[in-house]
Amino acid sequence: MIGHQDAEKAFIEAWQGGRLHHAWLLAGPQGMGKGAFAERVARFLVTHGPDGQVATLDDTGDEAAGRLVDAGNHPEILRLARQPKDKAKELARNITIEQIRQMIRRLHLSLSLGDWRVIIVDAVDDLETDGANALLKTLEEPPAKTLFLLVSHSPGRLLPTIRSRCRTLRFQPVDRDVMTAWLHELRPMLEMTEVRAIVAASGGVPGKALALIDSDVAAMEKKLLAIATGGDPENRLREALAREVGGTSNRARLELVIDIVPGLLARLARERPVAEIAPILAQWDRVQRTVRDAIRGSYDGSMVGFEIGNCLAELAPRHAQSAGQSVR
Repeated sequence: MIGHQDAEKAFIEAWQGGRLHHAWLLAGPQGMGKGAFAERVARFLVTHGPDGQVATLDDTGDEAAGRLVDAGNHPEILRLARQPKDKAKELARNITIEQIRQMIRRLHLSLSLGDWRVIIVDAVDDLETDGANALLKTLEEPPAKTLFLLVSHSPGRLLPTIRSRCRTLRFQPVDRDVMTAWLHELRPMLEMTEVRAIVAASGGVPGKALALIDSDVAAMEKKLLAIATGGDPENRLREALAREVGGTSNRARLELVIDIVPGLLARLARERPVAEIAPILAQWDRVQRTVRDAIRGSYDGSMVGFEIGNCLAELAPRHAQSAGQSVR
């Protein structure tokens, strides 16, 4: 579990010292594994008694209780998340007030197994307003032996009163060298150049790095290089690029393209005559302006992708561009 070391140490020390706060806010970028950390904490608490010294959350503990956790049937672990709409696969926009009320009713019941009850809210950012207020009242007067684990990707948007009732564990992006070594060990079949490109695009977020593996970095680099060397006279490559990076679901792929471009331009600068370096730098400035303007505006991924393609096409040798013009 890369990136969990500091959070795990803080929790274990609090548990061993008898200073276990009733509510923990797990804060950090989406993809850091905060939900997985919450599950590890929940499993640890319901499988361990009040005594004993452990060094890790993965200590086995009570095996019978552990089997219930693994089967998703432990009665003292309650999970709140957005639910599917009716019979559709699409999730509801929020965690509803009714879900919070059902959880509160459970809190009035005695523990049926073990010493702890654990409530995981993933993500607490998804609570509708009434639900957030109801949760706040429970955090203000928590039942005994009940631990709340609130996963948050945007803690600054939460009610300040909710934040003030929690102890915060921050999950920070992982160092680039650590990420590189981890990803190389996890996916040894990847070329190191591809690993480095994925790590750069992930921003130190492990979940995002894993998602980017499916984006085929090598194929994306090949497409961008083809635009820069061939000019893409009929716009086919640029249109394909725009489709691949457009929309919210392809945001990670767009960020990958943005991270690939500097290395690609540096490569072109090394390979071309000194007189052509200035145009390369000019196009890099144009790429940066495009990205900044998009972030300030609506962040239209397809537009950004197509404009990056335009910048690269400008760097193609003139004979490639003129050949395309004669064809048309």
